[in-house]
Amino acid sequence: MRSRRPVAALFTAVAVATALVGCSSGSEESKCANKAGVIECAPDQRSAAPKIAGELLTGGNYDVSQARGQVVVLNFWGSWCAPCRAEADDLEATYQATKASGVTFLGINVQDSKDKAVAFEEGRVTYPSLFDPASRLALALDIPPNTIPATVVLDRDGRIATVIRAAVTQDGLRPVVERIAAEQAASGNR
Repeated sequence: MRSRRPVAALFTAVAVATALVGCSSGSEESKCANKAGVIECAPDQRSAAPKIAGELLTGGNYDVSQARGQVVVLNFWGSWCAPCRAEADDLEATYQATKASGVTFLGINVQDSKDKAVAFEEGRVTYPSLFDPASRLALALDIPPNTIPATVVLDRDGRIATVIRAAVTQDGLRPVVERIAAEQAASGNR
């Protein structure tokens, strides 16, 4: 009887994990175009982003809802993440190239210490980052912290337009951001 308990517990854990995977926002993503880890949703397929707010690395608080009417590019990163280092210049270049068209960038630092995160950003990017050591914001957007870097682009109405589950380059990210920035907001914001 005792030898069956660990096996039963294992089967229960697998069943729970399988159920959770089936209920994740992956089902939402299945309605959208998925090309090599870049998930793009047409305006009528987009869902509202969860509340994205918290403490900035530089101090103070920030709530993404303050940027309603702008395209918001969220990049999840950690100082310990080599691909995050590699994509930082491309993110900054895309930010500089698109900010005049109503685009803002926000980094979200996960699973890090504040000192390491601040040191990582110094000289790499000029846009702000939220400090989310517990990865709550990443999990709210269905970004497992062990799969970063990841980039999420919100349209002018705060809906999830694109999810990129890999490191980005300027050549890959900029056209996506420009395409979403060219859209008219459904709410009339612009």
